[in-house]
Amino acid sequence: MYAIVEIAGQQFKVAKDQKVFVHRLAGEEGDKVSFDKVLLAADGDNVTLGAPAIDGAQVGAKITRHLKGDKVIVFKKKRRKGYRVKNGHRQSLTEIVIESIVTSGAKKTATKKAEPKAKAAAPKKTEAKPKAEKKSTVKVDDLKKVEGIGPKIAEIFNSAGINTFTDLAGTDVEKLKEILGEAGSRYASKNPGSWPKQAKMAADGKWDELKEWQDNHKGGIEK
Repeated sequence: MYAIVEIAGQQFKVAKDQKVFVHRLAGEEGDKVSFDKVLLAADGDNVTLGAPAIDGAQVGAKITRHLKGDKVIVFKKKRRKGYRVKNGHRQSLTEIVIESIVTSGAKKTATKKAEPKAKAAAPKKTEAKPKAEKKSTVKVDDLKKVEGIGPKIAEIFNSAGINTFTDLAGTDVEKLKEILGEAGSRYASKNPGSWPKQAKMAADGKWDELKEWQDNHKGGIEK
């Protein structure tokens, strides 16, 4: 049995016990995760298609480790312009192992001959419900509300597992510089010195205090 599932914005063809490398997920090693954007599931001749996702279907997995991918070098050059830019990037990844593929509550597109198989699988549908109830969504705050963080930097932090104001407030400035440096030279020059401080005010709901602070510090830089 295999399925086509969307994980962190990418589509994968997965089967039970398969190892998959995906964009960095929130969670610790050993945590159980589940994904409900199952676009297709197939078990022999029995095929289920979603529109676009299969209602009630779910792929369960376990996080085995967090890692970084191979370095990618991007070199840009313009002839006779003296323009040369070289950037390097290592994508933050998570390795997961597929533990289960469950389809339930979906309309089958298989032939009549395959219908008995769908009925025989009914007990599995009831077993999958507790897992679906325990599934939690990852909270993501708008990090662009921190002075100095733009859409691209917010995306870089999300890929590194920094999704909320609380995450940002609890991250050391040197770690932020390291993440920016790995994203390329154009981000290595950024000064994140005040970002955890601003994030702490946002996390505490002190928006008036944050606005006053930003009005007094151009570009979010403390001198």
